[in-house]
Amino acid sequence: MKKLTILVFTILLFGVFSSNAQDDSKAKKILNDLSTEIKSYPLIKIDFTSKIENKTNNTNESKDGTIWLKGDKYRLEITGQTVICDGKTVWTYIKDANEVQINSVQPDEDAITNPLKLLSSWEKNFKPKFIKEGIEGGKTLQTIDLTPIKSKSYHKVRLKIDKTKKQIVNSTVYDKNGSTFSYILKTFITNQTANDTFFSFKASDFPGAEINDMR
Repeated sequence: MKKLTILVFTILLFGVFSSNAQDDSKAKKILNDLSTEIKSYPLIKIDFTSKIENKTNNTNESKDGTIWLKGDKYRLEITGQTVICDGKTVWTYIKDANEVQINSVQPDEDAITNPLKLLSSWEKNFKPKFIKEGIEGGKTLQTIDLTPIKSKSYHKVRLKIDKTKKQIVNSTVYDKNGSTFSYILKTFITNQTANDTFFSFKASDFPGAEINDMR
């Protein structure tokens, strides 16, 4: 769940920066406009709802979360988990186990787990396609599908973009096992500030947690 959550926000906020291999001119323009807008913000805070659905096994789960992004740093808080990255180290707090797992950010790690990897290799990993434009909920939304070039556990990511605000409002990952992982953005805030210490682990914030250094 954590890996797919990071994947989606990576795609939303980092992956669009590199588009050299896009062969769909309309999708390319939309993503380029979106990336220009995103790059103008020093800090982004997003409140979202994530949903997991699988009709075969009757799975239907929903969780609320918040993610802050600042350059190559991020902090994700979702029900039962906190993930903190300072650009070099990733700390994952698992509430049920009261455990913190520590990992290094690996340059060669697969793009699904590492925002920096996807940022630098976007053109190698995804092929975008413009699907449609239409009115939903009083907004003009543009739909783009991202298909991984190499085989992955998921076969498609669908983005819905607010044409006026140039913001993602919905994203769905289609897994090959029949599950869908949807992310609905509720708020997109760009006028806040945060010190770099906010993106670094502090043991005092997680009293009594077992520290598992996996580096």
